[in-house]
Amino acid sequence: MNTPQIGLAIEEVGTVVGVADGIAWLQGLPSVPLGEVLRSPDGSRAWVFQLDENLTGCILLDQTEGLAAGTRMRRSGQRLTLACADALLGRVIDPLGRALDDQPLPPVERQQPLEARSPAIIDRDPVTRPLYTGNTVIDTLLPIGRGQRELLIGDESTGKSSLALDAIIHQRDQAMRCVLVLIGQRRAEVAETIHLLNEHDAMSHTTIVVAEAGGLPGLQYLAPFAGCALAESWMQAGHDTLIVYDDLGKHAQAYRELSLLMRRPPGREAYPGDIFYLHARLLERSTQLNAARGGGSMTALPIVPTQLGEVASYIPTNLISITDGQVYLSSKLVAAGTYPAIDLGISVSRIGGKAQARPIARECKHLRLDYLQFLELELFLRFGTRLDDETEARVRRGRLVQALLRQDRLEPRPIAFQMAWLVALNEGWLDGLEPSALQAVLDTLQLRVRGNDTPGLDAPRQQWVAAVRAWTGREP
Repeated sequence: MNTPQIGLAIEEVGTVVGVADGIAWLQGLPSVPLGEVLRSPDGSRAWVFQLDENLTGCILLDQTEGLAAGTRMRRSGQRLTLACADALLGRVIDPLGRALDDQPLPPVERQQPLEARSPAIIDRDPVTRPLYTGNTVIDTLLPIGRGQRELLIGDESTGKSSLALDAIIHQRDQAMRCVLVLIGQRRAEVAETIHLLNEHDAMSHTTIVVAEAGGLPGLQYLAPFAGCALAESWMQAGHDTLIVYDDLGKHAQAYRELSLLMRRPPGREAYPGDIFYLHARLLERSTQLNAARGGGSMTALPIVPTQLGEVASYIPTNLISITDGQVYLSSKLVAAGTYPAIDLGISVSRIGGKAQARPIARECKHLRLDYLQFLELELFLRFGTRLDDETEARVRRGRLVQALLRQDRLEPRPIAFQMAWLVALNEGWLDGLEPSALQAVLDTLQLRVRGNDTPGLDAPRQQWVAAVRAWTGREP
């Protein structure tokens, strides 16, 4: 008969000494490390965030009514992970992986840590494949590659979120998995976003991670890391992923709030000294993996708001220095009725040009420079300046390009359409058209490029010229 073994078990138990504002202070955990999850008998959970000489500061993940001073909390020996699965596509979850759409969660395929090191340099490949957003300005003049990090920046109500939603909607037929992280938004805004994605049949390839404005500040802090973990699991499995952080300004504010509550020394604008590292370690996880690591990619579109167009403020400046370029949306262009309100003078893509399709790059080789020169000439036109014939021709072409770059919200355009109008523009077939006639030609092109007789993007230019000539009714 086997005799049960009797031994001594030693366990660290902490005692809560204070609970307020989504954090808890504990005593009695001398060897607990940062990032470990603690549990109480009543079901509360906390995440170790701050280690002081005598106290342990924790972010509350689950807070029950019974959590108060004197409550015991035990170490779990576990780090924060997210249960990842392909079946999460089309779902709405919180940063801890709990369903918010009243549907059962799928079986767990793997656990992905929320905090992880970014891929090593030797595990990465150069960004060489384009990511098409469906936006005319971006796909032609500010191209983005798969694995790039492109910042969307601008004042409130300039169209940053709409631009990101356009990009997600356009990935429907692009073999791309999308993760949308909503940080600190009201429930009505979250519901509207979900409705728009459902209306445009974009939820089938998208997962939404939500940390509402009324939730615990710790969940707002963890939300982008949870979304990144999910996208990272798909990237490591060889898939191409797109993640949108909406927005990292609110994320920085949540981190500042937690840091001040944890009595960390404040720095510039009361942010802690490691605020740059916070976003750097998040965005550096977006990359293009090499074939040995599966060849997957994670493209990041972080969003950050500005105040009164001040691009040089603290958090926007940090993010500009971390990312591979920025798309700046101007409130002045919004006031002038220009949509999308992208300011090409400030916007830049530092990598995407290497990933842009060669035919598109050839067609719009001088387009950006010509357009920026036209914008400068417009300043002189306000004073009634008389122009010579050459300058007047450049102004007419600039106004034509300005009309071509206009695009309505939630109407992403296929890349074949971009090629078609570029060919028509460079052949001179759009010159002199009235706005109504120009719009009719663009509608025809958009209808025809969705057909089966559209040349491939890599087809010879003569083939594209012949096709666009036939579509526009131009004579040889």
